[in-house]
Amino acid sequence: MTIPGTALIIGARGGIGRAAAGTLLRHGWRVRGLVRGTAPGGASHPPPIEWVVGNAMDSAAVMAAARGADAVIHAVNPPGYRHWDRLVMPMLENSIAAAQAADARLVLPGTVYNFGPDAGCAPDEDAPQNPLTRKGGIRVAMERRLHDAARGGLRALIVRTGDFFGPGAGNNWFSQGLLGNGRPVRALTDPGRPGVGHQWAYLPDVAETIARLLAREEALERMARFHMAGHWDPDGRHMIAAIRQALGDPDMRVRRFPWWLVGLIAPAVPFCRELHEMRYLWRTGLRLGNARLLGLLGSEPHTRLDIAVHATLQALDAFPQEALPRHA
Repeated sequence: MTIPGTALIIGARGGIGRAAAGTLLRHGWRVRGLVRGTAPGGASHPPPIEWVVGNAMDSAAVMAAARGADAVIHAVNPPGYRHWDRLVMPMLENSIAAAQAADARLVLPGTVYNFGPDAGCAPDEDAPQNPLTRKGGIRVAMERRLHDAARGGLRALIVRTGDFFGPGAGNNWFSQGLLGNGRPVRALTDPGRPGVGHQWAYLPDVAETIARLLAREEALERMARFHMAGHWDPDGRHMIAAIRQALGDPDMRVRRFPWWLVGLIAPAVPFCRELHEMRYLWRTGLRLGNARLLGLLGSEPHTRLDIAVHATLQALDAFPQEALPRHA
């Protein structure tokens, strides 16, 4: 069992970064957060975090922030989720260089977007990666770069999951796809095909999994890769039902997601083009298996769905003012 040391989180104000910070603190790690702009303050950002102001595109800033770190969590995304093609790889290169200089384990939260339909319905960690989306292609390039760096001495850890949901999850299918933009929520949108399953990952569970894996450093391969099972919705109806139950409206209206409209304007709007490329994940039941993770940890951190959904909705201010929370 590895004694907790110092973890640098690049993108510590994002969804997975914030969840990882809180979880690692609970596990006894010293946490350093690299953030753009000014250092955060207030109750939502625990004082034990050592905040470092810097840009993930600034190699010197990342190198300085990683000095003395035992783990580097690469949880950063381009500002506003724009310009992935220009920003993602340079940011990853800076994290790789900093982790190598500090002899730290570099952690990359991965996604299911690496896999296309040819990977089958239950791809394992070694399944072929032929994504249909542009961002999926970038994700594959990121992982290939980590593999190359591992051959040069880097220690890396990739944890792939389904679609994120949870407090602070940012841009995701749960908040923007299922719930839409209205707050409080009055109706839901279903992007899936009836009867087709979909995989979800609750951010606190992902952060806990990363923390437990880092605690097993001596058992990790130099290039370690794991899949999380997360929450599997077998027919596309369980998540909708959990949201309805949490909101106290079992008959809340559910609309079909307007894929036809997204496809119509996709050629002219880059965001809609990327959105339409992800349609296959809602029409094909692609489910990551966690056998390798269970083989090492024995179990996967798993928050009950009703509790996870309630916490997510509460963080999104999705409840009507008259509704009272039913979970702590």
